[in-house]
Amino acid sequence: MSVNALYTDLSGYYDLMCADIDYQAQSRCVHRLQQIFGNGGVRHLDLACGTGPHVRHFIDFGYQSGGLDINQPMLNRAAIRCPEAHFSLQDMCTFSLSEPVDLITCFLYSIHYSAGIDRLKACIASVHGALAAGGLFCFNAVDKDKIDNALSVSHAAEHEGSRFTFRSGWHYCGVGEKQSLRLSIEKACAAQTQVWHDEHPMVAVSFGELIGVLAPYFEVQVLEHDYGKVVAWNETSGNAIFACVKR
Repeated sequence: MSVNALYTDLSGYYDLMCADIDYQAQSRCVHRLQQIFGNGGVRHLDLACGTGPHVRHFIDFGYQSGGLDINQPMLNRAAIRCPEAHFSLQDMCTFSLSEPVDLITCFLYSIHYSAGIDRLKACIASVHGALAAGGLFCFNAVDKDKIDNALSVSHAAEHEGSRFTFRSGWHYCGVGEKQSLRLSIEKACAAQTQVWHDEHPMVAVSFGELIGVLAPYFEVQVLEHDYGKVVAWNETSGNAIFACVKR
């Protein structure tokens, strides 16, 4: 099998790859942030929604929720998971809505898929234009200056008689606006083991630079990357949750 064959349609492996993520805790935390910082409305859009697990939780919390993604197979699976929701095939950097929403989310560091500073700025402008007055934009991000290229995370899952091991880690060369997310998937079945590698181009920003891009559009709260409580960022950790209220 070609080393790239698995990525022809990653949607079939996406939920396995993210099996260790507590989607409910993440969604519940942002729901709380909407009550604290936002306008309290229940119209919600999830950027880079994938197969829709966050959308599912927001619907269960009482939101009118939907999502967008650039991958149609992902959206097909999201529509099965959340038949009540509206999903749209759009680029999060250039999207538009027919009606404003109260809350826009972008989980799992997906804001970095903007890939470059100009596209990141376009994404933030698109979000601002899509939010109602007092609307909230919530996402998580990593500070380029605090990335340890030697660190990675991994987990394993059983699926249809095979054992999958997923590994991912950030890599930043130390200069410029580009970093990458390095991903590997190992599939072990009987006597055969296959390994796929991929590297996703991502935008690299420091938190200071990110706040600077957000500030013309939003009042910005930077919080510790802890979905169990709301705590101000300690200014030393390299991961944070951003809660941004539309100006």
